[in-house]
Amino acid sequence: MDDCLFCKIIAGDIPSTKVYEDDYVFAFRDINPQAPVHILVTPKKHICCARAVNADNSLHVAKCFEAIAKIAKDEGLDNGYRVINNCGEDGGQTVMHLHFHLLGGVKLGEKVI
Repeated sequence: MDDCLFCKIIAGDIPSTKVYEDDYVFAFRDINPQAPVHILVTPKKHICCARAVNADNSLHVAKCFEAIAKIAKDEGLDNGYRVINNCGEDGGQTVMHLHFHLLGGVKLGEKVI
């Protein structure tokens, strides 16, 4: 999508600190980290949000979770981590391109909010 921030980052039109890329997934460090490790993992295919996941595009989501496991290992998150997805305005989604927040590097509390 021409006006999508993450599509522009994936295309290299906007700089980012890339930590992982394959044919399906692009992952980069969040510019406003909420934990010592805060990486955004997004499918290269534009999917607006979790409610738009379907049988035609679910492979891209599965590839994101495969990448999350690899990235977490590479980042040394052996004691655990959190994966968060915000869906829609009420869910706190600010960029309308499906993405997952990988958070770790510190003991996270039990409560998400």
